[in-house]
Amino acid sequence: MLIQSKKIWIADQFIAAIIATENGKITDILPYGSKPVDVDYGDKRIVPGFLDIHCHGAFEFDTNDANEEGLRNWTKNIVSEGVTGFLATTITQSEEVLTKAVANVAKVMEDGYEGAEILGIHFEGPYLDMVYKGAQPEQYIVKPTVEQFERYQAAAKGHIVYLTMATETDEDFALTRYLTEHGVVVSIGHSAATYEQAVMAYAHGARSMTHVYNGMTPFNHRANGLVGAAYRIRTMYGEIICDGNHSTPAALNNYFMSKGPDYCIMISDALMAKGTPVGSKFIFGGNEIVIYPDGSAHLTSTGGLAGSTLRINQGLRILVEEAMVPFNYAINSCTINPARCIGVDDRKGAIGVGKDADLVVLDTDYSVIQTYCMGEAKL
Repeated sequence: MLIQSKKIWIADQFIAAIIATENGKITDILPYGSKPVDVDYGDKRIVPGFLDIHCHGAFEFDTNDANEEGLRNWTKNIVSEGVTGFLATTITQSEEVLTKAVANVAKVMEDGYEGAEILGIHFEGPYLDMVYKGAQPEQYIVKPTVEQFERYQAAAKGHIVYLTMATETDEDFALTRYLTEHGVVVSIGHSAATYEQAVMAYAHGARSMTHVYNGMTPFNHRANGLVGAAYRIRTMYGEIICDGNHSTPAALNNYFMSKGPDYCIMISDALMAKGTPVGSKFIFGGNEIVIYPDGSAHLTSTGGLAGSTLRINQGLRILVEEAMVPFNYAINSCTINPARCIGVDDRKGAIGVGKDADLVVLDTDYSVIQTYCMGEAKL
C-alpha cells in the first residue's frame, strides 16, 4: 500500500513523502508525488503510532478483571485515539487477583486479538508506599520479594516488562537488581523516597519514574524529593499524565523543558471508565471512583484523584497548545521515548524503512482521522 502526505513526521520534522507498506512493515519512503498512491492525505499530519505504557483499561474493562473479551474489546477500540501499542497495567490487589490478571493478558497475547498491540504488562504495585499509595488499596500493599515476583512472571509467561514500586522498601535493592538483570524496567512510583534514595535506586538499575509529580515526594529547594530526582537525573525516564488535571499545563511545561526531548513519557493512566459518560461510577482496586465533568476520576470517599480518562491524541493537544511544549518534545513522549524505555524501538516509535507500519493521521484539531496498525487501516 502507498499513502502520501505533505506532512509526515520523519527525522524530527514534517516532510512531504510517500510511505510504502507491505506485510505490516514500512518497506520504502519515497518523494511526494513520485508515483500513484492508494491514499493521499494532502496536508494532514502523519505521525508514528502512539504508545501508552501506563493504562489500566477502558470501555468498562480493567486489567485486573481478567476477562478475555474485555481485553480484546480494549485493543480493538483504543485505536480510535491513535494508540497502536500499550502495556496492560495492573493495580495493587491480592496475589490471587493479580495472578489471574497477568495470566489473562498472556493468554490473549498468545491466542490473538485485533487492533493495538499489547506490548506486555506494566505491573503497578503491590510493592508501594503506604503514604503515597494514591488510589491503590493499602490492605494489599506488601514488601517486595524476588520469590513472589517470580510467581507473577511465571503466570504472565514472561510478559511483565515494566514494574512500578517504591524502591526504598526494596531491601538491599534485591528485586530492583533482579528485575534489571532480567530485562524488566524498574520505575520508581507511589514512593516516599528521598532524592538521595532515588539516586541510589538509579545506581542499582531503576530507569523510570511513574507519573511524575503524582504519588511521590515533592520538590523543595532543600529537600529535592523524587520530583527533584526526575528533573536532575538526565537519563531517567519519567512518565507524566498529560490531562492538565494531574499536573497543570505550567507544571507540564516545567517538566518537559527541564527534561528535554528524549526522556519524558506521556501516559494516560486511564481507567476502565474511559469511554463512559460523566458521573459514571466504578470500583477500582476495591475503591469506588466517579468521573468528573473534566474527565478526571476521583475517589468518592476522599475526592482524591484516582486516574484519568485521557485519550493520547488529546494529551498531545494539551502539551502543544496549552502547555506550550515544542512539538518534537510532545510527539517523542508518546512514540519513540516509551519505545526506547521498554526496548521496542527497533520496530516501534518512528516512521522509517523496516519499522512496523503503525501510523496515525491527525486533523488540525488533533482528532484522529485514521490509525494504521501494522499497515492495516482500523477506523
